[in-house]
Amino acid sequence: MSTALTMHRASVPVLLRALNNLRHVLEKGEAHAREKGYEPAILLQSRLAPDMLPLVRQVQIATDTAKFAVARLSATESPRFDDVETTFDELYARLDAVSDYLRTFDEAALQGSEDRTITLTTRTRGELVFDGLGYLFGFVLPNVFFHVTTAYAILRHNGVALGKLDYLGPDA
Repeated sequence: MSTALTMHRASVPVLLRALNNLRHVLEKGEAHAREKGYEPAILLQSRLAPDMLPLVRQVQIATDTAKFAVARLSATESPRFDDVETTFDELYARLDAVSDYLRTFDEAALQGSEDRTITLTTRTRGELVFDGLGYLFGFVLPNVFFHVTTAYAILRHNGVALGKLDYLGPDA
């Protein structure tokens, strides 16, 4: 097997690992709430600051960023979700659906995508134009890790016993 860094190798396995680790910290959060005797859904609306998005939105944005990334890089359509999750089980189903979707992409699907032009329209910064490499390394991965980290921090802030290895996952 080649050790060359390809767009597939830099995206799909990295995104899958981030989503898997996100699921792991969510599972620990849900278990924590049950052990402490309160409704786990309370955590889903928790946030670090009043002007931040809650935990549920952090998960939705992380999954959206991951699925849109491979779709845009492969010039295909991504599945759409309505962002209506209100339970941990619904978030797990979303994480599973996005992970299953990511697994449908092989090396060939992303071959040559490093030079593909990716244009995004944002609410705050207008139109952003990237080549595929810049999109993956300068937009997708930082955004996914931002939202996964924020989800981790929200749970940790709420007393969930999490450590760095929970964030890094079993392959660390």
